Amino acid sequence: KVETHNHPSAIEPYGGAATGLGGVIRDVLGTGLAAKPVANLDVFCVGEVDATADDLPPGVIHPRRLLDGVVAGVRDYGNRMGIPTIAGAVAFDPGYVGNPLVFCGCVGIMPRGSQTAKISAGDLVVVAGGRTGRDGIHGATFSSIELSSESESESGGAVQIGHAIHEKVLLEFVLAAAREGLFSAITDCGAGGLSSAVGEMASELGAEVDLATVPLKYDGLSATEVWISEAQERMVLAVPPAAWERLRAIAGDEGVEATAIGRFTGDGRLQLKWGGETAGELDCHFLHDGRPKLSRSSRWRPAAATTASSPATRRAIDLATTLPALMALPDIASKEWIIRQYDHEVQGASAVKPILGPGEGPADGSIVRGVLGRPRGIVLGVGLRHRLGRVDPYQMAAGGIVEAMANVIAAGADPDRIALLDNFCWGECRSDEGMGGLVEACLACRDMALAFDAPFVSGKDSLNNVFTWTDAAGRQRELSIPPTLLATAMGQIDDVRRSVTSDFKRAGNGLYLVGLSRDALAGSQIERLLVGGRGFDGGRVPEVDAAACRGVFRAVARAQAEGLVAACHDLSDGGLLAAVAEMAIGGMLGGAIDLARVPLEMTGDAAGVLDRDAIAAFTETSGRFLCEVPQASWNAFERIMAGVPHARIGGVEAGDAVSITTSAGDTARIPIATLADAWRSLSRSFSI
Repeated sequence: KVETHNHPSAIEPYGGAATGLGGVIRDVLGTGLAAKPVANLDVFCVGEVDATADDLPPGVIHPRRLLDGVVAGVRDYGNRMGIPTIAGAVAFDPGYVGNPLVFCGCVGIMPRGSQTAKISAGDLVVVAGGRTGRDGIHGATFSSIELSSESESESGGAVQIGHAIHEKVLLEFVLAAAREGLFSAITDCGAGGLSSAVGEMASELGAEVDLATVPLKYDGLSATEVWISEAQERMVLAVPPAAWERLRAIAGDEGVEATAIGRFTGDGRLQLKWGGETAGELDCHFLHDGRPKLSRSSRWRPAAATTASSPATRRAIDLATTLPALMALPDIASKEWIIRQYDHEVQGASAVKPILGPGEGPADGSIVRGVLGRPRGIVLGVGLRHRLGRVDPYQMAAGGIVEAMANVIAAGADPDRIALLDNFCWGECRSDEGMGGLVEACLACRDMALAFDAPFVSGKDSLNNVFTWTDAAGRQRELSIPPTLLATAMGQIDDVRRSVTSDFKRAGNGLYLVGLSRDALAGSQIERLLVGGRGFDGGRVPEVDAAACRGVFRAVARAQAEGLVAACHDLSDGGLLAAVAEMAIGGMLGGAIDLARVPLEMTGDAAGVLDRDAIAAFTETSGRFLCEVPQASWNAFERIMAGVPHARIGGVEAGDAVSITTSAGDTARIPIATLADAWRSLSRSFSI
């Protein structure tokens, strides 16, 4: 499961991110008859870190300070829970300055057969864990409304207060009770508190709850406050009466407070008691199915195509200066300062780490063993194409999904056993056009799931990510986030010892580019670097060719399975040369690339701005890989790649530089130290 905790993090970054992670851990813990959390992930979308005071609306926390806060929140909660945080990403865009996006995810495992829960009439309603207070009241409501410059003062009390050690103790209690089969169903007590937890569990049977028996942090709460409080670290369990004494004994042994506050009745009504009086009563069918459904209309009009520039305006670029500048862009730059704060070794199950190789380069997908002592692994990767959201939400979503899948396949995951998660974060949804973009992204999710036979097993939406304020001239202003879909892929690998990492391994090995490159450069990092992200004249949006991507995925996976691939890196942010630089940094080995050999389809849209070599170097066409292949395996590798666009475009070298040869025969030689220094510049600007 991956959740968002955007609005709380906007006004209280540390607490918002910490409770976001705590909540998603409880989501996994509360699945079926309880799952054991084994890995966490996080993704942050924030404003530009070099923003000035004039760039910030009133009431907004500076992106640099906000990023520090959310990282610390995830760090402290995850580390104290003893769950490794092994995957993630950070994206920067001015559109996130008023509404940062904070995604927190968790992966869990459970015994076969424990995925289904069934409550029986007469089961007790048991609340376990933290006590109930006023913190977090109306948290769900706050998360669903638009932010403004007054949100910090008006809604500060809606931010929940987390306590990781309490949740760690609660987790151990739940797993101990699950091993003995002492409850028939369980759910977390998150948004809406007891009202949603008990209301959902009682949807078919009904329940009677005495709110006066709920353990409180302090006196003075009303029945309503007890019912809707979002106080953290609580779970609700359905417990057969015969198991209650044993469950209560385990709770005592683990230091957890567990209280029976009611029972599931079987009469289909939700009845609330308070001090001997009836405080509320609703028919469960009406509660879940009786409300009128909101009907919305949508309309999406693709942006009009622009006219390509004349060939006279075509520009070549200096690769020796452009590549280091590209590696320093915030979206590409190393996030080591974040990763090093997270414990990705706890539980001893992580097999492929977020940073790897002798030079400590970036991983594509991270791998954690499901069970210690067994070879099978879980592979995690994320995809984000937020820069396309305002232009083409369909391709934004499709590209993110393909990127997430490519990340896990690069690490060795089986492309036929990948599950997906979607997290929609949208801005203005009041208009037909705003809703139309959301529909386009949903269609992309459907199409990609069918094209790749990859099911969506979970997801979440966060709408109305709009920030409003009054400027100095008294005008009402509004800033909406870029339409954003975070895609998460969870793959499987039968033996983690056969995993593949991205760092160069041995001088003399060949470098193969697998997949066709195209000259669609809208939303790319080279676009951002050269023209500030305003868009190329005539540049088009990169379109996902799902059939071609699937062919590439299966070919690369087969080559990996046959042991032909020494290193593999998917080509995403920054394109080919960024991937070469990252592989060289990780392996501390040089590489030589001939851009004339790159399989490239030219339509002319971007050729009016950049020459062929620059397009080959920096296009971000989805579904491509750079594979390091030992010379003895070249023939076997090429046989597997038959029917898939590919070319041996260079090789790994023993030197300390990356050499790039253009179509004209010119060669740029860039020291690895220069690339590494640029790549780590963002991390140096933050302190751990």
